[in-house]
Amino acid sequence: MVADEGMTVGEFWPVADVLAHLAGRWRVDRTVRDLASGDEGRFEGVTTFRPLDGGGLLHEESGTFTWQGVARPAERTLRFLPGARPGTADVRFSDDRPFHDLDLTSGRHVTDHPCAADLYRGEFTVLDPDHWRTVWRVAGPAKNLLLTTDYAHADRHNSAPEGARGTARPATTARHPNDDASRHPLQTDPSHQRPGRGAGNCATGHDDAAPERRRVPALPADRPDRPAP
Repeated sequence: MVADEGMTVGEFWPVADVLAHLAGRWRVDRTVRDLASGDEGRFEGVTTFRPLDGGGLLHEESGTFTWQGVARPAERTLRFLPGARPGTADVRFSDDRPFHDLDLTSGRHVTDHPCAADLYRGEFTVLDPDHWRTVWRVAGPAKNLLLTTDYAHADRHNSAPEGARGTARPATTARHPNDDASRHPLQTDPSHQRPGRGAGNCATGHDDAAPERRRVPALPADRPDRPAP
């Protein structure tokens, strides 16, 4: 059986139930590249998926994001709810706004999240039972970003599988609606800067205290006081 873009399903690790698979603690290593300027940042931290009352998982991520030589705390919260089909998930921001769907039954999933004038395209791949990766490509009138995140199960293994790091195929470029200087849930998209509140983004979703003078990468925001993408 062959997946799209010429990749065979056998290259990925199929997950029958994404919520059951994600439950627990994962170490996070994320790189953020501004493809236009060449700037690069990095986030290191931990993501915990805890059971939610009524079903689903609460995704809580925290750590340190370094951009242009400045390191600061960053965090984000998402809700992974049971999806429309068994074994899938409906991912939402903390205030219940929709973010994206997630189906890893083949071991790989591609999804889009339009945010104003920008488009966030995410590719999720499961490398083995203890490692998975996301690649978000952010494209719009004023941005061209690539965010790659590697997750390793914190309770089982400490290193990435052999040959895994740097081999994932980036998600294809997509366009997305608007740069409102709010944060996105991917976590670190340098082009989103909220006056007086730090950057926010649809792809990273992290809430950091970036100085107003700096452009910090961002992904879909999860703060309810921020305009919805």
